[in-house]
Amino acid sequence: MSGLVSYRAGLAAEDAVARHYADAGRVMAASRWRGASGEIDLIMRDGAVIVFVEVKKAATHAEAALRLTSRQMARIYASASEFLAGEPAGQMTESRFDVALVDSYGRIEVLENAFAA
Repeated sequence: MSGLVSYRAGLAAEDAVARHYADAGRVMAASRWRGASGEIDLIMRDGAVIVFVEVKKAATHAEAALRLTSRQMARIYASASEFLAGEPAGQMTESRFDVALVDSYGRIEVLENAFAA
């Protein structure tokens, strides 16, 4: 896949995942939020909980899951800390890190609290 095609496929996957969360009653706080440490694909509000979502797209959910590296997780943690600094409760804000896997058919599998594993 060319770089532009991959980029557009990634954006389409992020949009689909955002709709998936919205359909479940979550509210979008930010899309492609960028801090000094890097970008977070989606930030959703689930009541008082902030949900940081990393979207991974590949032919299968298993292949998509393998695309999340420990380096990316560290970057997402650092970026999330920056985002939480702007919340009323700051770092004490309840939060979780989900990974949304999107396969070549557009099927979405969300691994809630994926970074805790």
